[in-house]
Amino acid sequence: MKAVVFHGVGDIRLDEVAEPKIEKPNDAIVRLTANAICGTDLHLVRGTLAGMKPGTILGHEGVGIVEEVGSAVRNFRPGDRVVLPSTLACGNCSYCRVGYFAMCDKANPEGPDTAFYGGPSGSGGYQGLQAEKARVPFANINLYKLPDGISDDQAILLSDIFPTGYMGAELAEIKPGNSVVVFGCGPVGQFAIASARLLHAGRVFAVDSIPSRLEMAQAQGAEIIDFEAEDPVETIKGLTSGIGADRAIDAVGVDAVRPHHGPAGKKAAKKKAEFEAEIKEIAPKTGEHGDNWHPGDAPSQVLEWAVEALCKAGTLSIIGVYAESSRVFPIGNAMGKNLTVKMGNCNHMRYIPMLAQLVKSGVVDTGKVLTQSEPLLDAVEAYKQFDLRKPGWIKVKLEPAVPSAKAA
Repeated sequence: MKAVVFHGVGDIRLDEVAEPKIEKPNDAIVRLTANAICGTDLHLVRGTLAGMKPGTILGHEGVGIVEEVGSAVRNFRPGDRVVLPSTLACGNCSYCRVGYFAMCDKANPEGPDTAFYGGPSGSGGYQGLQAEKARVPFANINLYKLPDGISDDQAILLSDIFPTGYMGAELAEIKPGNSVVVFGCGPVGQFAIASARLLHAGRVFAVDSIPSRLEMAQAQGAEIIDFEAEDPVETIKGLTSGIGADRAIDAVGVDAVRPHHGPAGKKAAKKKAEFEAEIKEIAPKTGEHGDNWHPGDAPSQVLEWAVEALCKAGTLSIIGVYAESSRVFPIGNAMGKNLTVKMGNCNHMRYIPMLAQLVKSGVVDTGKVLTQSEPLLDAVEAYKQFDLRKPGWIKVKLEPAVPSAKAA
């Protein structure tokens, strides 16, 4: 079968690989009908999340049809149409039983870290979902049967992006009437904006520099801020009578970029050496190739802005992914303002059933965030275009290739 395979930092290929098989009684085999590229995948290829083993199939978002189940899987059968949560859980440990599925004690054989598909060796060593088929461990808990009326375009965003955005809004402790600033208007940021609205935020500010992403945020009712044209912290304070936002959500993470123009650019330029030192520690090995696979040039920029833009006693939610080697956080400023800081990997199965009903009912239209659809044979090129943050490329869905197709 065809799959997108990691061969090294800056080196991904479309390869012919062996089809997965049932290995344990609680496994299932799913034929994927859609999968997607996530910003986390880009961190891996850029080298800002270390530990990837060559030969690993990438991807952690998928929708498909169950083809086979192990003897211990009693709630699914061949033919069921399912969405695959990005993080893996066992369903039995104390963490799973209270809804902290991402903190499962058993799903990751490598240790206590979150287990997910297509990640570094420390995430469990599970092969990813950017392939024609996948093995699902603990399938009784790591599949969700899709109700009728939800398309693949909608369902693929239930796999990771929508739950992560919703968890970000929940962690931010949004109360009716609160002002919320979302840093980053990529796919997670868009759903953080939508989720803030679901939790009855009074105002939502959206910070980015890509016009198409800002336009999408504005279409959701967000007050947009282009950090290449204005200083986001000063703008937020100016729009809130000098108080700042009640809540902030970091939907960017380790590959943040600094402004290079305008008033914010002048301030960021003074910290260039500090940012470069951060990058060197976080990504000692990179694989830039032309315009592709360049790490963000300011890993802690969003954390700094978020702390400064919050009002006293505000809450910061961090759902953007940071590396274990990320060390810089403005702890003194955060403490001085009595901020609450919450963060973490998404407990997907805690949210998917509820969010699926919102999608089915039309309360939330996930299709507005999916803007590109590419066949698996064009997956490497799709990665390159998404990596460039090209206008219009908000989220990329990959459609698995037919078995007889040849690699490009």
